[in-house]
Amino acid sequence: MQPVTPTSARLEPTLFELSRPGRPGYRLPISGVPAGIGASAIPAAQQRASGPALPSLAEPQVVRHYTRLSQLNLCIDSQFYPLGSCTMKYNPKINDELASLPGFADLHPMSDSESCQGALALIHGLQEALCALAGMDGFSLAPLAGAQGEFAGLLVIREHLRRKGETGRDTILVPDSAHGTNPASATLAGFNTLQVPSNDRGRVDLGKLKEALNDRVAGLMMTNPSTLGLFESEILAIADLVHQAGGQLYYDGANLNAIAGIARPGDMGFDVVHINLHKTFSTPHGGGGPGGGPVGVKAHLIPHLPSPRVERIETDAGARYEFRFDIDTSIGALSCFWGNFGVLVRAYTYIRHHGAEGIRDNSRCAVLNANYLKALVAKHFPPAYSGVCMHEFVLNLREADIGGQRAIGVAKRLLDYGVHAPTVYFPLVVPEAFMVEPTETETPETLEQFAAALEKVREECLTQPEVIDGAPWTTPVRRLDEVTAARNPVLVE
Repeated sequence: MQPVTPTSARLEPTLFELSRPGRPGYRLPISGVPAGIGASAIPAAQQRASGPALPSLAEPQVVRHYTRLSQLNLCIDSQFYPLGSCTMKYNPKINDELASLPGFADLHPMSDSESCQGALALIHGLQEALCALAGMDGFSLAPLAGAQGEFAGLLVIREHLRRKGETGRDTILVPDSAHGTNPASATLAGFNTLQVPSNDRGRVDLGKLKEALNDRVAGLMMTNPSTLGLFESEILAIADLVHQAGGQLYYDGANLNAIAGIARPGDMGFDVVHINLHKTFSTPHGGGGPGGGPVGVKAHLIPHLPSPRVERIETDAGARYEFRFDIDTSIGALSCFWGNFGVLVRAYTYIRHHGAEGIRDNSRCAVLNANYLKALVAKHFPPAYSGVCMHEFVLNLREADIGGQRAIGVAKRLLDYGVHAPTVYFPLVVPEAFMVEPTETETPETLEQFAAALEKVREECLTQPEVIDGAPWTTPVRRLDEVTAARNPVLVE
């Protein structure tokens, strides 16, 4: 990888700035609304006096505008995207093709069960597949994102404890290497949070966990493998400790891409799990969504899953599917409708396409790629923890051979080489953390090119520190003054 050609620092103008009167590139279709139900049926006070102030452009202008915008960012379709902790995984185009089928894409959200049996069958099939992959007894696909899946799972735990009369259990334990959403979700769900330290191997410290467990603990939230890219080898002992103390064990599925098809959270002792469909099962991720965060539970928690639930009903005429809204033990609805359906179609397509063996192979390749890349860069960029990693690894750049430079400088300079920057300064337990996740879809050649680019950046750190200090040099927006941005944010263009 070589530094990319410098681009213009001028940002793309808006469509309104490009607009000129008399250049409409569209024509509204004839309305299919029957006569008498159109504008004449709308009270005069609610009718517009003039048309909306839309920009007027020829079709090529619009296409080029959005194409240029798409090229301003580094993305998974154009560059290597080793963003640790997030699994920015390639989205096979067949996923998009099937999600765009008219019967799915044009389905009205207010459709009744009779008119969307195919969609409900897909939802039910995905529920069953996720139960099999995660080792859970029931799933709800309603959560719209991973963080909402966390929130829903914690509400399920809270409702379970409330009905048992154990409302005094008001504390959720969270490892110090956890995702930042874990304590945030727990707080939003009405719990207090208490941090559990890691040991010198980067795993949960069993001694500290025992000290933290008491009759106020509602549960422990964990990611396995952890955000450090390490498998919690004592997970069965951890599960026993939490359950003996009367708590529930919650699985954050952000890192499921390392073990899908190989190990199941339910078999490790977890009672609740959320899965990021937009990570492990390859649906689009980034830019704030869309996402999908299905929440799965063991049998004793099924009554509290979010509503509505999709159930299969056997009749003399065959199987049919229904939304169930009438479950009084449920935590309730999470949104006006039900899930991000396009994301569910993509995940279902991915699972059906690969099957159990294919998903297992994908996980193995993700782990293999991470360990290969870690070995390629280890000479000058030591890992935070020794030994085999899982699907991602964390480097300690305080110990790296980069002179006086910091992780932020290395990350910014990599942008000039056409590589999306890895995650920096997270998890917080590693000084100058630099977290890399290559995923299973990258070739050995791509990994070798990235390692070579990282080595060139290291040389620049030692011989041309001013290049690192000013990076990135080729992006449409240069490095921001973070202090000024935080104190004087520009909130309006």
